[in-house]
Amino acid sequence: MEIESVDSNFKIKSSDDGSVKFYDVSDFPFTVHGLLHDNAGYYRIPYEIAASVNAGVQELNLHTAGGRVRFRSDANRIILRVHMRCVTKMPHFALTGSAGFDLYADGIYQGTFVPPYDLKDGYTSELMLSGGILRDITVHFPLYSGVERLELGFPSGSMIEQANPYVIQLPVVYYGSSITQGGCASRPGNAYQNILSRILLCDYINLGFSGSAKGEKLMAEYIASLDMSAFVMDYDHNAPDPDYLKKTHSDFFKIIREKNPFLPVIILSRPQPNPDKEDFLRLDIIRKTYDSATQGGDKYVYFIDGTQMLRLFGGDSGTVDDCHPNDLGFYCMAKSVEEKLKAVLSE
Repeated sequence: MEIESVDSNFKIKSSDDGSVKFYDVSDFPFTVHGLLHDNAGYYRIPYEIAASVNAGVQELNLHTAGGRVRFRSDANRIILRVHMRCVTKMPHFALTGSAGFDLYADGIYQGTFVPPYDLKDGYTSELMLSGGILRDITVHFPLYSGVERLELGFPSGSMIEQANPYVIQLPVVYYGSSITQGGCASRPGNAYQNILSRILLCDYINLGFSGSAKGEKLMAEYIASLDMSAFVMDYDHNAPDPDYLKKTHSDFFKIIREKNPFLPVIILSRPQPNPDKEDFLRLDIIRKTYDSATQGGDKYVYFIDGTQMLRLFGGDSGTVDDCHPNDLGFYCMAKSVEEKLKAVLSE
């Protein structure tokens, strides 16, 4: 027996009765943030850069982590219709997180466009809203899947306008591992950067590449070329061993700093509530990058000890596998980063 026949709350709403008008979100008045776009779909960094870094970055570049579409509307019903160019399924990662879309109105969660379990290359899903009030709408893209085309449908007579701009329009850039990409949030809106974006009303770019963020010089040079309000550096987990981390970490930071002498840079070590000997070795390496910078007179670099982040609430209850955060873990990360990020963005 299918669970939705027993509990209707598990039924996916996916009707399209022809009474709505669909819009491609790449068109005005919608604004897409955190992603690039061409006829093939959405991606995060230029194709040629991704291919030159490593094969993992080339593949994961098509994943839409950090993508958002924003607009204003008074609609009481929105239908999402998506064509996907890749779908990721994992046993310890909810499909709503890897392939779903979240909707927020004026920063308040309204629901998730839930994908079907047998998802292959797209789906249709709908949400009912309290209509009649013009609100800023944000729809968060999937964390571990690729989007070729996204359309939103609205009932006849609905108002659709351009969203109010972010308070911090110059994006914060995050670089790191699968945790940075968003694994394993139960839904996209719970990735820690999305939480921070809503709290601080700031735009951002997610350059988390699962298993593939290894501190390459080319990636550092690309990031250094971006216009950004702050940079969060967190690739500890993807450095194969402490020696590799030692050889790359300080050099990666220096490339960023050379081209951006006054850019706030927040350096994180891996979020690990139960650190072992290797975790502490890595922590010392990362701390030395920070110490060296501050001793050299750098006043725009900050450090967060990852072994303390998930202890904020729940400790090891904040992961799905003693590595990847669940929603509680990502909330802990967001609150750990919030104070420093808020301070540097207000300067």
